[in-house]
Amino acid sequence: MSNPHQPAAPPHADDAPDQPSSAAAPDEPSAVAAPDSPGADGPSATDAPPTTDALPLTGDPHGVAGPPAAGHQLPADHQRAVDDPAAVDVTALDTKAQSSPVGRLAATVERLRREVQAAQAEADGRAVIELAKGILVERLGCGPAQAALQLAELTEQAGVTPLEFAVEVINQAARDRLSEMTTALLATTTGRDDADEAPDSGSLAVRLRTAESAALAAHDAQAVADSLLEHALTPLGAEAVAIWALGADGSLTLAGSAGFSAAEATRWRYVPPGVVTVARRGLGDRAGQWIASLSQTGLPSIGRHHHPDGGRVAVPAGTGGRIHGVLEIVWPTPLEAQPPQIVRQVEALAELCAHTLGTLAPPRGEGDARPGTLPDVAELMDLADGLHDPALVLVPHLDATGELVDFRIHHVNSRFLDPAGRPRGVVNGALLLETYPMAAGESELFEQVERVYATGEPFRARRMRLTSLVEDVPLAAVADINITRHGGSVLLIWRIEDETARLASLLQHAQRLGRIGGFEENLVTGEITWNGQLYSLYGKPSISGPVPLEDLPAHAHPDDAVAIGRFLRTLLHHRRSASAAFRLQRPDGVTRHIRVVAEPVLDSDGRLFVVRGAYQDISAHHWTEVALAATRDQLAHSEQQASERDRLTLQLQHAIMPPAQAPLEAPGLRVAVRYRPAETQHLVGGDWYDAVVLPSGLVLLCVGDVAGHGIEAATSMVVLRNALRGLAVTGAGPGQLLAWLNMVAHHLTGSVTATAVCGLYDPHRHTLRWARAGHLPPVLVRAAEATPLPLVKGLLLGALPEATYEEHELQLAVDDTLLMYTDGLIERRDRSVEESLAQLLTAARTVPPTLDQQLDRLLTYSRSDTDDDTCLVGVRVAQAVPD
Repeated sequence: MSNPHQPAAPPHADDAPDQPSSAAAPDEPSAVAAPDSPGADGPSATDAPPTTDALPLTGDPHGVAGPPAAGHQLPADHQRAVDDPAAVDVTALDTKAQSSPVGRLAATVERLRREVQAAQAEADGRAVIELAKGILVERLGCGPAQAALQLAELTEQAGVTPLEFAVEVINQAARDRLSEMTTALLATTTGRDDADEAPDSGSLAVRLRTAESAALAAHDAQAVADSLLEHALTPLGAEAVAIWALGADGSLTLAGSAGFSAAEATRWRYVPPGVVTVARRGLGDRAGQWIASLSQTGLPSIGRHHHPDGGRVAVPAGTGGRIHGVLEIVWPTPLEAQPPQIVRQVEALAELCAHTLGTLAPPRGEGDARPGTLPDVAELMDLADGLHDPALVLVPHLDATGELVDFRIHHVNSRFLDPAGRPRGVVNGALLLETYPMAAGESELFEQVERVYATGEPFRARRMRLTSLVEDVPLAAVADINITRHGGSVLLIWRIEDETARLASLLQHAQRLGRIGGFEENLVTGEITWNGQLYSLYGKPSISGPVPLEDLPAHAHPDDAVAIGRFLRTLLHHRRSASAAFRLQRPDGVTRHIRVVAEPVLDSDGRLFVVRGAYQDISAHHWTEVALAATRDQLAHSEQQASERDRLTLQLQHAIMPPAQAPLEAPGLRVAVRYRPAETQHLVGGDWYDAVVLPSGLVLLCVGDVAGHGIEAATSMVVLRNALRGLAVTGAGPGQLLAWLNMVAHHLTGSVTATAVCGLYDPHRHTLRWARAGHLPPVLVRAAEATPLPLVKGLLLGALPEATYEEHELQLAVDDTLLMYTDGLIERRDRSVEESLAQLLTAARTVPPTLDQQLDRLLTYSRSDTDDDTCLVGVRVAQAVPD
């Protein structure tokens, strides 16, 4: 046996069996076969019992109002609607109250209420059955009585109620959203393990068709809201519903509601344009607004105080691409994510509301605004013809299913200008996307027309890009767009930007930003033309009249009379273009620096008759030049002072430490010195050296480097160098000398920091005692090998008030060379000190014949790139000195 919920094949006369049905008219084949009847796609009804229990309806030949049989459960509200109206549950009443007059009155009221509900449900169900009979009459070509007999026979064979079978007949014939939705639901639930818990597609189809029937028979949107809540939404757990009608101005009017109190509906009868509510949000989103809990959004809406945490759904109600209103559904509890079947069901209900809102006027209470009468297409065409801008009257173009696919250009006015240059006759009557296919592209023109037609909200845009195809070549134009909806039509107005007007506007803005005013003076007629910007430069009102060129000296500073006279003589006498700068004295006492440029215009005979030109306010430029000139003078003075300062610093350094010093006269020792100052004078540093024979016969050898550059570093270097030389005559060792020098650097020189190496050479013993203060250790060159001396402990000078410096003694041999240097010899920006020192040791292995040659070679091959000054001291042991 076939599934009783699966609709039979669509009824067609040529598909009927050869033998007519007993319920059909003579010689007329049955157009609708019962799912289990012979001749249908499945086996006969005797093969297996029906899978769905029949619903015998006592006292109701059509099976509309009777109670359902056991095993078939309907939703609670629908179950109450089909109960026996005479079956009053007397056991629920109190015995004493039942015997009293009040109890009998209550029982009577309850019985009458049930009878009214049953009568209403029966009426809705009968409308569906009558619609199915009409389909059979059309398909079978028989009368109403024969169609009723055929329906009854097929219902009995299928084992379902007449209402369910009528819904299947309607779904087969309609092929609309309701039928597609129930078919899809059946396809998704068949064969699933939880099919028993899945929603019954048959009962769903009955509820939706019953709600549709009631909505189509309703006389206003209020009846539609009652029907939707009773038949379709209550089984989904919804508690209230509101149907909003969209006004031409974007306002929302409560056309119908169910589940709300009368006072609440009265308070929410009208929502002005621009007020953001749940329904307004649903209007702006074509997919609708599904809100889990209203309290989370903070949006106002009808019934919010009664269900603050309940779920809300607001779906736009539209047909044929046009939105007529919004369907808002209220749940008492938070709403969970719904399956696609429920979503499509809600969309189908919104479409029912759209049909009602499109054909019925919403109810108006006292104080409600009466919607204005919108013009029809003929009136809109007259309106377009009266406009000075190009205008198109568009009407919706629907496909076979009633969906909006395009707009037809119903009319274009006499001032219409096609961006592609086509005549009006080619555009008039054509489809919008066929005429302007690029409207669906980047400009989004078609999308805006769709939105205006759907919502009624006008759209305006300046300088919107319009693209047309001319022989497959895109041609772009810029236009101001205005789109409005009038009734069932759309008025599209565009104003294509004229190139001349655009350039004139561009020139006007350029003159304003550049503070330029233009003029033209006719020397024959005396007519003078100024633009508005020139009046502003002169500080004169436009009604005062322009100033002729010959009166220009009267408005200028007297000191500029010579320059203005030269300008006028070149322009008017020599008839050549000229320019001049002068100070304009305005009537308000303000002086502006102005530059005027003009050119003569000659006629065909070579005579001057027009002069045209422009004034430009260059006051800001003038004062900027004055400030720049003063700044340049100040910078030149500062540069001269800095140059003198650096020159004096360099002279001071050279006076104390010449680049090459005469050989030191020391027994058994040869000393050579090289000093290389920085390449730029402002980087002159504090490097210093000293080599002197002390009264004790020891030789003082030292190299130091003061931190910083300039005159401060040079003077600090002089202080430390002279202090060390004076301290050395005390006979103290190098460690003690550096300790004293640290005190000098910290206390007596303004907290100067410096590094130094100090050594005392004994010519008789060929020994060198030395110490270091944060400086690089000396390098010993012996037998073509260069090695640095040990890194003894010693803090740089001036860092702490007191410091101790470790000493080290070195035994030198004949021909040994000792190199003492500052960091300017080896320092590089891209390498570490260790790498630079390794390069120095490699270069020092080569020992030329003389010490001077060795020092010159080291300076020549130095790879230092810091542009710092360099100090290098070389000591070579010549021979032993006798005691």
